Amino acid sequence: MIGRPREFDIDRALEQAMELFWRQGYEGTSLADLTRELGLSRPSLYTAFDSKEGLFLRALDLYERRAGYRQAALTAPTASAYARALLEGAADLHGDKRNPPGCLGVHGALACGPQSDSIRKELIRRRKAGEGIILDRLKRAKAAGDLPAGADPADLARYLSIVIYGITIQAAGGATRKELRKVAELALQNWPQAPHGKPRRDG
Repeated sequence: MIGRPREFDIDRALEQAMELFWRQGYEGTSLADLTRELGLSRPSLYTAFDSKEGLFLRALDLYERRAGYRQAALTAPTASAYARALLEGAADLHGDKRNPPGCLGVHGALACGPQSDSIRKELIRRRKAGEGIILDRLKRAKAAGDLPAGADPADLARYLSIVIYGITIQAAGGATRKELRKVAELALQNWPQAPHGKPRRDG
């Protein structure tokens, strides 16, 4: 039976796979691309990751951990600070020229055809889960008096998600970190301010 080579480093392989999928998307990355980039035979790749889909999902998990600005933003003390951390975090991550352009999740979802429907559905599920986390944070802010009475947390969560994904698409087209930061700043000018400028308690 052909197994993984003794020197196989699964963490390094995931890094390489993540960067390849990030650059080329799920469908744009072939098994030949993966075996060449990772330095593995097909049997070794299947032994380690079960399938191309399995490798992609593990690479996506790694990507989400590395794109940690969403989690870090949850520590922001106010809704406006949270919104700023999200948008500036997206601009910084995707405006960093050391990273492949665009967003792995968005790129993969847009490129998936019928034969990759399970991947497309998983990416949509993750996107909705991410928006759900934003919504939960903004609901807490609303309950804390950190948003105006007329503000709708669902609308604001959708607004932030759309701007974040717009930033990633602009980055894929070559926008610089400085340009993306300007987009974030313009979007934040429309953010509703808390009554009297601050919440009643930490949201």
